[in-house]
Amino acid sequence: MTIPKTHRRVVLVRRPPGEPVEADFRVEEVPVPEPRHGEVLVKVHYLSLDPYQRGRMRDAASYASPVGLGEVMTGGTVGEVVASQHPDFKVGDIVEDRLGWQEYAIGGGPALRKVDPSLAPISTANGVLGMPGMTAYFGLLHVGQPKPGETVVVSAASGAVGQVVGQIARIMGCRTVGIAGGAKKCAFVKDELGFDACIDYKAEKDLDAALRAACPNGPDVYFDNVGGEITDAVLRNINFFGRVALCGSISQYNATGASMGPRLLGTFVGKRVMARGFIVTDFAQYYGPAMRQMGEWIRDGKLKYREDIVEGIDKAPRAFIGLLRGENFGKMLVKLA
Repeated sequence: MTIPKTHRRVVLVRRPPGEPVEADFRVEEVPVPEPRHGEVLVKVHYLSLDPYQRGRMRDAASYASPVGLGEVMTGGTVGEVVASQHPDFKVGDIVEDRLGWQEYAIGGGPALRKVDPSLAPISTANGVLGMPGMTAYFGLLHVGQPKPGETVVVSAASGAVGQVVGQIARIMGCRTVGIAGGAKKCAFVKDELGFDACIDYKAEKDLDAALRAACPNGPDVYFDNVGGEITDAVLRNINFFGRVALCGSISQYNATGASMGPRLLGTFVGKRVMARGFIVTDFAQYYGPAMRQMGEWIRDGKLKYREDIVEGIDKAPRAFIGLLRGENFGKMLVKLA
């Protein structure tokens, strides 16, 4: 394979106060770097777009450092090793790491892992067999702790994480109710993924009534990807001793100030509800067995997935803005090679 002299990357040039715009990013052409001892050069095939990246655009304290102005946007990648100075990786290996929005990147840190392309398409290393899949697996099973016969509700149910959460809940013997935006997404969640019900929050005027209809025995577990009014409605209806896995609040990521809403802590006390926020890396030591289990479910046809792919590094900013608006349908990826 001939390695070009230059490649393109996307850098952050300003911090948006609200919804990002394409002018917050810049696509630039720079020399392809050369790996040093202990490093590899990766030709990126797929770039992962995820809601957490919005938080990295803020210059604020968080569980991870923000992206600096002029720096490459952070993001998961899967690609091919095209040059190696690392004893454990050879040219031709398929690898996954968080190498950012760029066509070529240097890897070699502890997070760099090999991907077996015989298990599934390599794009899944950024999806169902990657960070989103692990988020769903541990967030539901370790935080939500569903029991057979219980009702699990998941918001953003057609998204990269939500679609996996609901299917695992079904495997665990639970009634599974999704919340998604639009008739097509709800049809996909019910007809293709096998959820018991799906609430179209864009069409429902009374979310509380819709939840009561879809959850005749009430929600026992809520996997929260969105926050805001949807979460308020679920929490108003949650059962005694319910569990809430707080994964994300995408409805609030572009907000310029705190929004007002029902004060629900009294409900948590009276109903003895447990809510826990988590980050998927909290469970990194258990990834191996979880990945093997997910692979078995995929091979057995118990776990399906959907991807939403655009092509070209220059399309990444617009696709990311659409992701935050809920315009994607499935796991959002940018195909580069």
